[in-house]
Amino acid sequence: MTDEGQGPDEATPAEATPDAAAEEHRPDGLDLARAAARAAAANPGGSPARRRTSSSFRKRTRTTSSGARPDDRDPQLLEQAMGRLIANHGWEVDLRVQGVFGRWAELVGSEVADHCTPESFDDGRLVVRTDSTAWATQLKLLAPSIVRRLNEDLGHGTVTVIEVLGPHLPSWTKGRLSSRDGRGPRDTYG
Repeated sequence: MTDEGQGPDEATPAEATPDAAAEEHRPDGLDLARAAARAAAANPGGSPARRRTSSSFRKRTRTTSSGARPDDRDPQLLEQAMGRLIANHGWEVDLRVQGVFGRWAELVGSEVADHCTPESFDDGRLVVRTDSTAWATQLKLLAPSIVRRLNEDLGHGTVTVIEVLGPHLPSWTKGRLSSRDGRGPRDTYG
């Protein structure tokens, strides 16, 4: 017995039973639409059931402030946000010192900057490496004026001493002409 009056969109009595929901889902979604229509007809005037999504599991907090006054949720300028981040972590002095490293040629002059470079800064001690012993001597003579100039830029007492290191020299402790108990190259000079 076939029922010619029913189209493919109409429900048969077997589909209308509650066991029909346990049946397989139809790819065209018609079964879901029928279930939603039945639920709406059973609860007229009520709000439709909403599916729970991951956003509905989040805990929502209510604030007592209105949107009329500025608060932390408002968009912030990048400069203000970075300023707060730097202040909260105590990075002010470190950033200023790194700025000095970047402007070294401007602060000490291009001729001095060509022959010496800052290596590190820790607890008020600035370590500077020179490319020759002559420039190491020259920088030791210029150290008080450089300390004064850096403290003008960084704040009083930031740099207390400049440690001047000479160039990286080869080691005479190894090689073909070394001796185990010898004094090194000084043996031949005097």
